[in-house]
Amino acid sequence: MNRRTFHRAPEGERRQDLIEATLDTIAELGLQGATVRQIAIRAGVTAGLMRHYFASKDQMVAEAYRAMLANFAARAGDVAGEPGPRLRQFIVLNLTAPVANDRSLSLWASFISQVRVDSELAAIHREGYLAFRNDLQALIRDFLVAEGRPADEAECRRHAIAINGIIDGLWLEGCLAGELFEEAELASIALSAIEALLGLSLGSH
Repeated sequence: MNRRTFHRAPEGERRQDLIEATLDTIAELGLQGATVRQIAIRAGVTAGLMRHYFASKDQMVAEAYRAMLANFAARAGDVAGEPGPRLRQFIVLNLTAPVANDRSLSLWASFISQVRVDSELAAIHREGYLAFRNDLQALIRDFLVAEGRPADEAECRRHAIAINGIIDGLWLEGCLAGELFEEAELASIALSAIEALLGLSLGSH
């Protein structure tokens, strides 16, 4: 287990350091193994200091899940340029490292098993899903408008749901068996499928 160097910093930064230590511990040991003691060891602090920032392990886990979802996927703000290249780059970023890697898979597997039984995690999951889907829907709308195609919100929403499903499925394949695919192969497959869905080219890939 690699320990973090916990340094003097503003309250918000120290809290973020502890959240990252929580995620590292969950990725390695799972939710059950990520005790307050193990997280404190990872962070290089005392369990008492952990309790200064978080009232309980449940609160730590909830904040860690919220942070994971915020950084788990690329967001629309991470890409710039014209609508077509923006949408294409958004898709590629969400199917390549660091979004698609072993750590992401470990965290996803640990948290997703609890989403169905923990109402707070379920609410955080819904919030993260909708933020990602809304980003995707906006990128699709901008692309369709730029191409002179109808961009009805209901249709853009349907496209976003479908494309999110394509990304999720290929992301999982890449994380579980990345060695079976050539570099950028899954991103290329996703782009081809999405072009077929939209009936438009997203450019070279």
